[in-house]
Amino acid sequence: MTLAAAPVRDSPLARRNPTVKLVVLSAASVVMLFVLDPVTPAVVYLLGLVGVVVGGRLGLWPVLRAQVPFFAFAVGVFSINVLSRPGTVLWQEGALRVTTEGLVVGGALAARTVAIGILSIGFVLTTDSLALMTSLNQNARLGARPSYALMAGYRLLQQLPGEWATIRNAQAVRAPLGRNGTVRRGPAGFGRAGFALLVLAIRRGEQMAQSLESRGLGLSPRTVWHPVHITAVDLVFGAGTLVVLGGLLVASAVFGVLGGPGALF
Repeated sequence: MTLAAAPVRDSPLARRNPTVKLVVLSAASVVMLFVLDPVTPAVVYLLGLVGVVVGGRLGLWPVLRAQVPFFAFAVGVFSINVLSRPGTVLWQEGALRVTTEGLVVGGALAARTVAIGILSIGFVLTTDSLALMTSLNQNARLGARPSYALMAGYRLLQQLPGEWATIRNAQAVRAPLGRNGTVRRGPAGFGRAGFALLVLAIRRGEQMAQSLESRGLGLSPRTVWHPVHITAVDLVFGAGTLVVLGGLLVASAVFGVLGGPGALF
C-alpha cells in the first residue's frame, strides 16, 4: 500500500511558492471572518473559482466536486439562520418562520463559507506536499520536525478522497440490489464507510510516523534536494491577490454593501 500522493498538475498557481500561497490564504480567510454581507463573499467566491480553474488549469467539475463538504456546511448554516434567527417575518407556517435578518445573515455566512472553501481547495489542489514542507522549512524557518509532520498530515488529507471512493466501491460490491438493479445505499453503510476511513487514516498516520522516525526526523544539519525559493513573481502574486481583495472590500464599502460583525446582533 503506497503512501505517495497524486502529483500536482503543472500550472501558474502550482509554480507559486507554497509559503506565499499559505500566507495569502490565511490573510484572506481572517479578513473574510469579519465580512457579514452576502454580496462581498459571493464576489470573492466567483473570483476565486475563476482563479483556481484558470490559474490551476483544473476542470470546473473536479473543483466543484471538491467543494461538496463546504456546500453542505453552507446549506446547513443558511437553513439554521433562516429558520431560527429573530427579526422581520417574511413567511410563517406553524412553528416555521422565515425572517429578513435570517436570510441576510444566513446568506452571508453561507457565502463566506464557500468563499473560504474555494481558496482552501485551490491551495490544496495546486500545492505539492513535499514543496510545502521544504518551503516552510526554508522560507518560514519552521523546524524540520513540525515541517515533516505537516507534510505527512497534508499528504494524508490528499489521499482521503481516493480512499473514501475505494471503500464505497468495495461496499457496493457486497451491497444488496434494489428492484431496479441499482445498489441500495443507506445511512448504515455510510456510517460503516466513515468508520473504516477513520481506522485507515489512523493506520496511515502511524505508518507515516514510523517511517519519518526511522529516517532520522529532526536530526540536524539537514540538506535539501530541491530547494524552494521565493521569487519576484511570487511576491507580485501575493501582493496582487491581497490588493484585489482590499480593493473589493473598499468597493463594497463605497457602494454601501459591506457588512461587519454587527449584522449578527
